[in-house]
Amino acid sequence: MAGHRFDVAWTFSLVALFFLRAHCFYLPGVAPEDFKKGDPLLVKVNKLTSTKTQLPYSYYSLPFCQPEHIVDSAENLGEVLRGDRIENSPYVFKMREPQMCNIVCRKILDKKAAKAFKEKINDEYRVNMILDNLPLVVPIRRPDQENAVVYQYGYHVGLRGQYAGSKEEKHFIHNHLTFTVKYHKDPLSGSARIVGFEVKPFSVKHEYEGEWNEKTRLTTCDPHAKRAVTSSESPQEVEEKKEIIFTYDVEFQESDIKWASRWDTYLLMADDQIHWFSIVNSLMIVLFLSGMVAMIMLRTLYRDISKYNQLETQEEAQEETGWKLVHGDVFRPPANSDLLCVYVGTGVQFFGMILVMMIFALLGFLSPSNRGGLMTAMLLLWVFMGLFAGYSSARLYKLFKGTEWKKITLKTAFMFPATVFAIFFVLNALIWGQKSSGAVPFGTMFALVLLWFGISVPLVFVGSYFGFKKPATEDPVKTNKIPRQIPEQAWYMNPAFSILIGGILPFGAVFIELFFILTSIWLHQFYYIFGFLFIVFVILIITCAEITVVLCYFQLCSEDYLWWWRSYLTSGSSAFYLFLYAAFYFFTKLEITKAVSGVLYFGYMLIISYSFFVLTGTIGFYACFWFTRLIYSSVKID
Repeated sequence: MAGHRFDVAWTFSLVALFFLRAHCFYLPGVAPEDFKKGDPLLVKVNKLTSTKTQLPYSYYSLPFCQPEHIVDSAENLGEVLRGDRIENSPYVFKMREPQMCNIVCRKILDKKAAKAFKEKINDEYRVNMILDNLPLVVPIRRPDQENAVVYQYGYHVGLRGQYAGSKEEKHFIHNHLTFTVKYHKDPLSGSARIVGFEVKPFSVKHEYEGEWNEKTRLTTCDPHAKRAVTSSESPQEVEEKKEIIFTYDVEFQESDIKWASRWDTYLLMADDQIHWFSIVNSLMIVLFLSGMVAMIMLRTLYRDISKYNQLETQEEAQEETGWKLVHGDVFRPPANSDLLCVYVGTGVQFFGMILVMMIFALLGFLSPSNRGGLMTAMLLLWVFMGLFAGYSSARLYKLFKGTEWKKITLKTAFMFPATVFAIFFVLNALIWGQKSSGAVPFGTMFALVLLWFGISVPLVFVGSYFGFKKPATEDPVKTNKIPRQIPEQAWYMNPAFSILIGGILPFGAVFIELFFILTSIWLHQFYYIFGFLFIVFVILIITCAEITVVLCYFQLCSEDYLWWWRSYLTSGSSAFYLFLYAAFYFFTKLEITKAVSGVLYFGYMLIISYSFFVLTGTIGFYACFWFTRLIYSSVKID
């Protein structure tokens, strides 16, 4: 009883946490930093990103101004896989000391540098920077709402345009940056914490008198004359042998936002109301459908079981029809039972990884401030969940009267990861060919293989050993030696048709949230609505289970006992709709023009769809497995 109260209390705590969206938690190691007036603030540069190519590049792949020594910041596994390359920059601020028209450097472009800048401007690349772990944003006012501001991450390298009266298109570079650092001041200590990092980029053709030297003063931007850059009326062209002078201003603004809430403005979604409405609408529809399905199933099953248990005479027994007739074949091992065991084990591994990751996310441990944290957590959880994969596949294998447990263990440990790794390796080779920073280095690739072979594979073996050692699960009814002939089925009970129909409802439960997830991945926006995601995950589990059970019941009623694979494929077919939706998203929302970028998109979406198939298929399989055991143990079998 005490344990039950503890479970209820723990569940209630989790629900409360997800509604609060974990605002009160901070990440270990991401503690606030206090700055006194005059303290140096070091700006770091991150990768260049583009939604048109999806290929990140390091900041210094373009001939920007460089510090004396380029120093890489320590990166975790997730950051490397995301293509993050965090390095120091020549921009140095001093806390609460405004600066005007600081000259960073002067560059004269050669042919190669001019071409590189033009290519990145054509592909709409954005420059990403970091200050005190906050990403740089460009505030843009929304015309449809007063005082509403949308933040775009990073500023464009440059832009294309035409001079008045000319039809020739030119490339212009953003060479002047007006930074705004927002801070929250502590009235007692006088120190301050950084709560915002914004920029307004300008393209300015700087001018000066005489020959260039270290003491040259610009006439277009002069701190002594209080002449600041406020527009791009005379922009800086990108052409060979053109001179570009890079400059910046720094303003400091005191803010009422506290350090604990500084990420709130970054995480606000532009379509927040639409998001809420869509999720609630989806939740209500799915819960209504689930309630209807559950009610029909319970009433129909109760009537069936009562009827079968009241059959007394031999004549009545001979006249019976429906799912009781196939009791001697329903637990007959399916074709390719080894493969089913492998997929079920892999699905359990996925389910465990996602469930634990959701709990961590709800507790606030996967905040965007911990860059790469989500990816790192997923990889490590996947590796350690190998224990449950081995256990599940071995238990099912023993139920099917299998004897070679080491063979099934090897298949579980290698089949799915090897397939994904092969696709990933080909995609990585394509990224490498484009000289992108998104290419995973050889050292990281070796670390991934080490995690796989050094931790995951041994854990799968340990799980399989204990799973196979346990006594086999007893079937509730005996299996006949000779298989029963399956009668001809109606057109709507055709396997392909019922499988495809079964995947629609689970996909319908997630497709709204899927839009926001795809937007965060491919349009480089933060995703941090894990409360919504948890609700959607629960809805997905319920719909996968219920639709599979309903279709399994109809299948058994039509005297077709081949339910093992059908139950897996019924809910797993939702992955087919996910991939179709990914294709629809590609052609309607993205502006990808390069063939390599298109291959990368569909390659990664293929991996995601395959993973979704394994997850949803396993949920449907276990629901049907539980259902068949329940109904056949509830009737009297002579």
